[in-house]
Parts: sequence; C-alpha cells; structure tokens
Amino acid sequence: MKRSVLTRYRVMAYVTAVMLLVLCVSMVFKYGFDTGADVTFVVSQIHGLLYIIYLIFAFDLGAKAKWPVGKLLWVLLSGTIPLVAFFVERRITREVEPLVQDRVPAEAKARA
Repeated sequence: MKRSVLTRYRVMAYVTAVMLLVLCVSMVFKYGFDTGADVTFVVSQIHGLLYIIYLIFAFDLGAKAKWPVGKLLWVLLSGTIPLVAFFVERRITREVEPLVQDRVPAEAKARA
C-alpha cells in the first residue's frame, strides 16, 4: 500500500474531527444561547462535505488494508462522534504503518 493512502486518511480524519468540534461548539451557541444559527448552518454544511470525503478515503484505506466489515464501519462512524476520530486515527495509523511500502527508486535498487 502506498503511504499516500494512509496520509490522506490521516489528514481527513483530523480535519473532520476538528470540524465536528467546531460544529458542536456552534450548536451550543445556537441552542444554548440562541445565537449563531447562520454560522451553525454553514459549519454543518462544511462538515458534511468533509465527512463525505473522509468516508471515501477511510473506505479506500480499509479496502487496501483488508479490514473486516465491523472494523471498517467503526472507522467510518468515528467521524460522527466528537473526539473519537482523534483516537481512532492514532490506532489505525499504528496498525496500518507496517503495511505501508515506501517506494525505493530504481537507482537505489541498482546500487544495492
């Protein structure tokens, strides 16, 4: 598996998790203090779009790592629970890192 598959998953996991936290804060302001309804709407739309991208990248990583369906579903759902995506990303990175193959240039192979 290429390192880029893991890297793009990691980036989207962090971005999705941060946007979910921003969404939670904006919802507290919307429902708790009756302010910021427009901001909450915009943040929710952005989070939704980023979550779709996260789903694509996480599914791609899971398919290439040959995860069982239950594990794949847990990783996919982790983008919907505040703070969980940070922990799941860390765990997945540790598990997938040994599967990542860094490409060695042909010149380096020829020298070896």
